Amino acid sequence: MAAAGQGMLLLVALCLFASVAGVDRNNFKTCEQSSFCRRLRSLEPQTSEFEVLPQSLQQFKQYITLTLVHQRTRHEFVLKLACLKGAGSFHMQVDEREPLSVRYRVQEALVQEPQYASTKVESTSGTLIMVACGEAPDVKAAVQVAPFKVDFFQQGRLVVTANGKGMMRFEHLRRKPEPKTEQQLQEEAAANRGEQKEDGGEQQAEPAAPADDDPGAWEENFKSHHDSKPKGPEGLALDFTFPQAKVLFGVPEHADSFALRHTATKGTDPYRLYNLDVFEYELNNGMALYGSVPVVYGHGETATAGVFWLNAAETWVDVFSANRDTDVVSSLVNLVSWNSQTEPPAANFISESGIMDVFVLLGPGPIDAFRQYTDLTGKGPLPQLYAIAYHQCRWNYNDQRDVEMVSAKFDEYDIPMDTMWLDIEYTDGKRYFTWDHHKFPHPVEMIRNLTGLGRHLTIIIDPHIKRDGGYFFHNECTDKGLYVKNKDGGDYEGWCWPGSASYVDFFSPDARRYYADQYLLTNFREQAETVGIWNDMNEPSVFNGPEVTMLKDNLHHGGLEHRDVHNLYGHMQLIATFDGLLRRGEGRLRPFILTRSHFAGSQRYAAVWTGDNMAEWGHLQASIKMCLSLAVAGISFCGADVGGFFGNPDGELFSRWYQTGAFQPFFRSHAHIDTKRREPWLFPEDVRLVIRDAIRKRYRLLPFWYTAFYEHERRGLPIMRPLLAHYPADVNAFAIDHQYLLGDQLLVAPVLDQKQQRSRDVYFPVRADGQGDWWYDWDTQQKHTGTGVEAIPVDSYKVPVFQRGGTIIPTKERIRRASTLMRHDPYTLTVVLDREGRAKGTLYIDDEESYEYRHGHYLYLEFEFRDGVLSSRKIDMTASYKTDTWLERVVIAGLGKHPTAATLYTDASGAASGRLHLERDGDVVTVRKPGVSMRDAWSIRLDF
Repeated sequence: MAAAGQGMLLLVALCLFASVAGVDRNNFKTCEQSSFCRRLRSLEPQTSEFEVLPQSLQQFKQYITLTLVHQRTRHEFVLKLACLKGAGSFHMQVDEREPLSVRYRVQEALVQEPQYASTKVESTSGTLIMVACGEAPDVKAAVQVAPFKVDFFQQGRLVVTANGKGMMRFEHLRRKPEPKTEQQLQEEAAANRGEQKEDGGEQQAEPAAPADDDPGAWEENFKSHHDSKPKGPEGLALDFTFPQAKVLFGVPEHADSFALRHTATKGTDPYRLYNLDVFEYELNNGMALYGSVPVVYGHGETATAGVFWLNAAETWVDVFSANRDTDVVSSLVNLVSWNSQTEPPAANFISESGIMDVFVLLGPGPIDAFRQYTDLTGKGPLPQLYAIAYHQCRWNYNDQRDVEMVSAKFDEYDIPMDTMWLDIEYTDGKRYFTWDHHKFPHPVEMIRNLTGLGRHLTIIIDPHIKRDGGYFFHNECTDKGLYVKNKDGGDYEGWCWPGSASYVDFFSPDARRYYADQYLLTNFREQAETVGIWNDMNEPSVFNGPEVTMLKDNLHHGGLEHRDVHNLYGHMQLIATFDGLLRRGEGRLRPFILTRSHFAGSQRYAAVWTGDNMAEWGHLQASIKMCLSLAVAGISFCGADVGGFFGNPDGELFSRWYQTGAFQPFFRSHAHIDTKRREPWLFPEDVRLVIRDAIRKRYRLLPFWYTAFYEHERRGLPIMRPLLAHYPADVNAFAIDHQYLLGDQLLVAPVLDQKQQRSRDVYFPVRADGQGDWWYDWDTQQKHTGTGVEAIPVDSYKVPVFQRGGTIIPTKERIRRASTLMRHDPYTLTVVLDREGRAKGTLYIDDEESYEYRHGHYLYLEFEFRDGVLSSRKIDMTASYKTDTWLERVVIAGLGKHPTAATLYTDASGAASGRLHLERDGDVVTVRKPGVSMRDAWSIRLDF
């Protein structure tokens, strides 16, 4: 990939990314190698050294404060506790009362500053302070004075305890001690021997913190890299116990099971949250990956609760599992048998710096807890329709002719495709906001040609900037002081794809504005307002840096140390990119951004993919686990590189991956530059036809997907959901992560193993009333009425997907080359009935690209079937949109008897508009061509 003069870069890259070796663990720290983790980690319960001074209680209308004191050092801290508006959550902060310097508090993750409600002290004594929320009297907190802990109650049940294991640590800022003199060392030795001073008094040593004896407290080395640690030790830790829970989940991003494993064992690392560029990452462990979302949930049959630990520094999370003898497994063959437990699960958060800034989400159910989290960090905005269709990418399409050929081939083989992608080779020598005009002589014409076919282009723009005196962007950043600085105040220089590079300081408002301005058509002229942007390598990736990232003692705008904000760096780039694209489209078009690095709240700006995976069955399985974990952490727009980024998938793996990707929110095929070309037509015909079928399934369901994304923005609930979200009392479903729900309508169980060639075991969950829902095979409408594991026959085309009885799903059956060309096509409704013979569903319609929907230009419809009548009505009566779409077909399953006629009614008077044609196929009834506009209120009555 290198151009002339990049030999050193090649050497660095080859050392880091040798294709045969996979991830080199030696490049990344363990907890033992990270001094603050080593120092603050606790594997067994402790007696907390923190206590509350009850006389320090101050009551305000919306919060209370208390003084905490460390019993040994006598250092004082301030505890702030507040109820959040909307009920069901508490905000708890702990910071030093008088720090030597201001400790960093994360600013950009929340959608707004926390909104407090009435917070009242119900009672107080010398040992306990009871706090209640005025908006929700059943939501309470009990602050224990000594040893300090806080119990959180929901509806009379204890659901979360902070510091219940006594693992709280808070290293106060201090001045670096001077080297001890020989006399001091002798006096310390004498004190340790219990000797007396000459005056007869016993030697009294100053209180010391554990950090004082840690050689990594004031400076630290990892391999050849030095961290100067100018502020010294400043770590913190706090444990949270979930008394009602049997399983913990969350804290993405990790290539591990959805249900978190027990880690609090010597020799096992905690889950790590530290955004890193990890090459060919391993499966089934808690190594840090590209993103960090510090939210964990505890779930049991009767309650769900969560903890959002708002900290952007390096963080480790130890998990104390309810089942320590065996790992949590998700195999359907060996469903987890939850035994009675002596102690509930817990999570211990350990961060390098910052303050304790904690949101306790009290549910009481999983859906409630998920909504409480997105109320804080924001909902993912509705994307343009094309963004949720199919994307075609590789590193790299060679040139303009290659792009146009690939696009034409999709048409030749009648395979839908919406977006072509270009990786770094499109640029002029890895200079972003430029083109290589030898390979792409007419980029605007290329974009226009794609647009004429209904397609889009997405290009990559990374945060590293080539240090080149002939490059305008570098010169401007240098002159304006817009780069991240090293500890001595000079522009930081590292190595990445361009060779020598510096990094935009996205924490600077001026840098963000300048960077965002480059997306404007007046600056980056050879693009269009329709072009999507791919922000990669934004952990940030630094090939010659510690752990392939930036030095922690680098400096950002305002004197921020990089260690405080590391996990936010990519998030800040997204803010700038989003601003640029929004202004490029003059506020009209919805931006599309894909990011690798992410943090809490990144869902407000971008989609996320799971990074540099491999062409292996295990990585196919991991795509579901990882996207489920991201979904419950607010990031619903998630997908994985179909086929695996590294390696060459065989036909079976490739086609099965397409079938899985077609039922995940973000659907893109991508591959490494050293892999074989893998466009669908390069595989044998039998494989190509299966891939085509999978992609067409996606396009058929686009109305369902688009409605799901709208409802996600409206309500903040995950699109892709674990079974426990809607079957919270089904213990056997808690750890299942090889199948999942889309909304509450579809159960998806793709074939994920070579062994599943003839059948796929599917688990049908149990409701709280002990019964199961009816599930209808999406392809055949065959009804499944039982619960538990059932072997579903499969062939090469079969994707086991089931529609829940009682739901109505909209589709479009006229599949075209791109989703943009289907805008005016008619709808089909698939109605499957529950045990009561009823069903409901929704459909969202707008212009599929602009923000006009936020000004009331849309239709949000509800369909209902009951007593033999299917009807449509507007949910938002004041909204309107002039759509040309109409109802082409209605498919109804589960009637139990055959109708003899169907009549359409289209006006308020109730007058019939005409008889409709009925077809029967077994137990499935199809109503052909009602022909009614989707804008109108209507009903269809079945006669029996």
